Amino acid sequence: MSKRNVGELTVDTLARAGVRRIYGVVGDSLNAVTEAIRRQRTIEWVHVRNEEAGAFAAGAEAQLSGRLSSCGGSCGPGNLHLINGLYDCHRSGAPVLAIAAHIPSGEIGTGFFQETHPTLLFQECSHYCELISSPAQMPRVLQIAMQHAVGRGGVGVVVLPGDVAKMPADTSKSHDIATTYADVRPGDADLGRLVAIINDAKRITLLCGIGCMGAHDEVMALAARIKSPIVHTLRGKNVVETNNPFDVGMTGLIGFRSGFEAMESSDLLLMLGTDFPYDDWYPAKAKIAQIELRAERLGRRSRLDLGVVGHVRETLIALLPLVNEKTDRSHLDRGLGAYRSARDELDKLARARPSGQRIRPEYVTATLNDTAADDAIFTADTGMSTVWAARYLRMSGSRQLLGSFIHGSMANALPQAIGAQALFPKRQVVSMSGDGGFAMLMGDLLTLHQYSLPIKLVVYNNGALGMVELEQAVAGYPPFGVDLVNPNFARIAEAAGITGIRVEDSADVRDAVAQALRTDGPVLVDVTTDPRVLSMPPHITFDEMKGFSLALIKETLSGNVDEVAKYAEANVR
Repeated sequence: MSKRNVGELTVDTLARAGVRRIYGVVGDSLNAVTEAIRRQRTIEWVHVRNEEAGAFAAGAEAQLSGRLSSCGGSCGPGNLHLINGLYDCHRSGAPVLAIAAHIPSGEIGTGFFQETHPTLLFQECSHYCELISSPAQMPRVLQIAMQHAVGRGGVGVVVLPGDVAKMPADTSKSHDIATTYADVRPGDADLGRLVAIINDAKRITLLCGIGCMGAHDEVMALAARIKSPIVHTLRGKNVVETNNPFDVGMTGLIGFRSGFEAMESSDLLLMLGTDFPYDDWYPAKAKIAQIELRAERLGRRSRLDLGVVGHVRETLIALLPLVNEKTDRSHLDRGLGAYRSARDELDKLARARPSGQRIRPEYVTATLNDTAADDAIFTADTGMSTVWAARYLRMSGSRQLLGSFIHGSMANALPQAIGAQALFPKRQVVSMSGDGGFAMLMGDLLTLHQYSLPIKLVVYNNGALGMVELEQAVAGYPPFGVDLVNPNFARIAEAAGITGIRVEDSADVRDAVAQALRTDGPVLVDVTTDPRVLSMPPHITFDEMKGFSLALIKETLSGNVDEVAKYAEANVR
C-alpha cells in the first residue's frame, strides 16, 4: 500500500505513459489532481479558458505526436464543455485520456449541485468511459482507459469523484501501458484476389487517405508500377502530397475537378487507408477495392468489389512484387493534364489585386503558402478556411495541416494551434480561422498571451458564415442568419497583449503576412476578405445548379441586388 492518494496516482500513471500536458480549467472537484500536478511537476497543467479548447488542444498534440495526450474538466458543466472537442479527438483517432471530475460519490443520484451522468454523456465520444467509485479500481480503470485510447485510437474517459480522488490509493496493480503494435497484412488468399483485380484493370486510380501514413514510398512505387493517378482525401493531404509526381489533387466538395475526373474515368478505384464519406463522389461504373486496417470500415461508404484488411504499408510491400507492370500511361497523363489545368485556374484567382480592390482569400492563403516555413504547422477552421487551406497550401517538406476534418466543428483552429505550439515550441504554427469560427472560442486568445505561445492567427474576416451561405444557395435558399457584425479583431488582440495587424487593402497582404511571421510572440492578422467570394464544388449536379438558380431568383424578387451579384460571381466560378 502507498500513502499516495488517487489523484497523485492518476498523475503519476499518466506521466509514466508519456503524457506531458493536461489541458483544462481548474475546479474544486479536480483539486486532488491539480494539486498532484503542482507538487509532482512531472506534467504541465495548461490553463485554457474553455475546456472545449483544452480537448481540441489535446487532440492536436496527440495527432501530431502519435502519443497519448490528456485534458480535464471539473464536475458538471466543467467536463460537459469537453464534449465537442472530445468528439473531434475520437473521430480523428487521436489518443486522448479525459479526466471528467464528478460530484462527491455519496451524492451521486440525489440531484446534487452540478450533477450530471458523465458515464452516459461521454459514451458516444469514447472507446471506454468508466466511473471510479472506489480506490480499489485504481490504477486498473485508468490503465484500461489509456490502453483503449492508445490501442484503438480515440478517447478514453475516467469519471473521478472529487472525494475519491483524495482517498489513499493501492499501487500494487500498477504497470505501464503497452504501446507496441502488430504489422497487419492480408492473408494469401485475399492478397491473390487483390493482385488479380489490379492485373485485370486497365485504368486504375488510387484514392489515398490518412491510413497511408508511413507508406509514402510504397504508394509511389505502386502508382509508378500501374501508371495510376493519385487522388487524396483531405486527411491524406499530409501524407501523399509531398514529392508526388502522380498527384491529381483532392476529391470531394472542396477538392479539384481533376480528382473527381480521375476517379470517374477509372475502371478500378483502389482505396488505400481511407474512409472518405461522400458516396456521391465515388465512380458510377468502376470496380472498387479497399485496403483498410479496421474491418468494420470496409464497404460502409460505397459498393465494394473487394475489401482486404491490413496496414497499407505492409499490404503494399507484399503486393508490389506480384503486380504486373503496366505500360499504358494514357489514364495517368490525362489526369495529370487535367490537374495542371485545374491548378492554373485556381492559381489565377490567387494572384495579387491592385491597391484598393477587395482582398481575395485565395491570395491570402497563397501568400501564407509562399511565406511560411517548410516545417510550418497549419490549423484550419471548418468552413471556407478549410477550402482555402486544401487548395492553396502545399505540404512540401515537413509541413502538416490539422483541422476538424471528420467531426466538422467550427472554432477548432485556434485551440488546435495551442496544442501544436505547446508540443513544438520552436516550430512555426499558423491558425487559419473564419470570423465565425474565431469568435466562437475567441476567449482562448488570452491563453496565447498567458503562455507566450508564438502562434500566428490569420482571420478571414468577410462578415459572414461563408460555407453555410454557399450551402443555402446550392439548396435553393437565399442567405439567412449568416451575417456577422464584427469588431476590429486586431484591436481586440492588442487589448489582450498580442500584436494585431489589420489588413484592408490587397496591396498590403504580403507585407502583413511577412511581418506577422517574423514577429516574436503571438500575432493576429485580421484580413477583411471579399464577402462575394464563395467556392463552388468541382463537380455540381443538375439539382444543385437548379437550387442555386432558384436562390438567385428569390434574391432578385426580394430586390437584394448585392446578394444576386455575390451568388452570380460564385456561380461563374
